[in-house]
Amino acid sequence: MSSNKPNPLAAQPGTKGIDPRGPRFGATITLITLTVELIFLLSNPEALSSSNTLAQNFATPAGILLTYITVIFAIGAFAGIGKHPYGAIFKALVRPRLSAPTELEDPKPPTFAQLIGFIITLAGLVFAVLGITAGAIIAVAFAFVAAFLNSVFGYCLGCQIYVLLVRAGIVGRGSASA
Repeated sequence: MSSNKPNPLAAQPGTKGIDPRGPRFGATITLITLTVELIFLLSNPEALSSSNTLAQNFATPAGILLTYITVIFAIGAFAGIGKHPYGAIFKALVRPRLSAPTELEDPKPPTFAQLIGFIITLAGLVFAVLGITAGAIIAVAFAFVAAFLNSVFGYCLGCQIYVLLVRAGIVGRGSASA
């Protein structure tokens, strides 16, 4: 087995790539917000209740923060990773202080990862609003694990799922594969 295998996440020739440190920076901010969300959910599980109205559950600190996290994932998933708010912070404040990246990353896998994050946190938000605290905790915990892996180890779980789906022929690389 060759150790010089091409990186499946690397930007394809002729496509615009992204600095791979940007999504990792965003994952760190996401990890922090998900940690706070888990603290909200675990420290006061009675705050969300099926006997509350949807608006009451939505207006809790857990509901408000989870809405924010879900919207951030939605921006990354539907507007693209290049429009992600945490990416803008990275480009403005962090990137100028770093050396140039040694390799650029294809933006499609991190954008797909944002879609997975959106779906998981949206499920958590639905559980939270319905007062199903355990469901909200489980969904947020899944997102937390993925953000932790990316932030601490640079392992993007959603990106790896994208690569597996491309290899299986379920999703394509669009013009990058042409």
